[in-house]
Amino acid sequence: MKGQLYALLTVLLFTSCLSKHDVLQNPRVSRRPVPTRSTQPTRTPSVAPAKPSISYTSTSGYEYIDRYKDVAISEMDKYGIPASIKLAQALLESGNGNSTLAREANNHFGIKCTPEWIGGKTYQDDDRRDDCFRVYEHAEDSFKDHSQFLLRKRYESLFELDKDDYKGWAKGLKSAGYATNPRYADMLIDLIERYQLHQYDRAESRNEKIRREEVVQTEIVENKPEELQVAQAKAPVRIDIHEVKQGDTLAEIARKYGMSTADLMDLNGLKTESLFVGQLILVSQ
Repeated sequence: MKGQLYALLTVLLFTSCLSKHDVLQNPRVSRRPVPTRSTQPTRTPSVAPAKPSISYTSTSGYEYIDRYKDVAISEMDKYGIPASIKLAQALLESGNGNSTLAREANNHFGIKCTPEWIGGKTYQDDDRRDDCFRVYEHAEDSFKDHSQFLLRKRYESLFELDKDDYKGWAKGLKSAGYATNPRYADMLIDLIERYQLHQYDRAESRNEKIRREEVVQTEIVENKPEELQVAQAKAPVRIDIHEVKQGDTLAEIARKYGMSTADLMDLNGLKTESLFVGQLILVSQ
């Protein structure tokens, strides 16, 4: 009798152990999770800036950059003008390619005619009535001509900068009188960082820089007799920018500057009339 009782107790105890093991392995059973040591390093929140929102940039801006980044990089490799600087200037001066000169004359930098200019011409009121502006067969020709414009004594010191020093170039252009707007350098830097244009800039070795500077100096000396004509060809850029304040609407801004809302949207590549405080609206092209 005792032997039977002992055998029964043994069976019950074994069954209980099996049941407990089954419960612990059953994923459907709710229980407190057991902490485990991760084999992966602990990740801290990323501090890298997120891609700017569409309201802060614009689709037409990205499309413009994608279309002309190759010629900007090519000109950078030849002369050392940061691709980011050329693209930012073009974005600003042509209103993302939406200005009248850009659309009708492929002129993205507002360069005027000079006596030796044998290409096409168009006329617009600017510093004077019916000022003559250059017409290019292709927009890329405008980017190349812009490099030739900068190869002057006036901007000579800029070519001593590293070709990925976009902040130095932005401040140097303003100091050399390229634009009249006191915030010109800040606007270029803002555009470069907003659209991450510095990703197209390339560093160079010391020997590469020396060879590049020799090429630049040769071209500057050769162009010296044309200094006066070039100065006349492109007066300092007059860029009028409206910085959006609380309560501003696109219609009100357009009326203030004697423009239609549609023209203002077209000039700035805007798809909607939505604005945000601090947004820079081009109003002078």
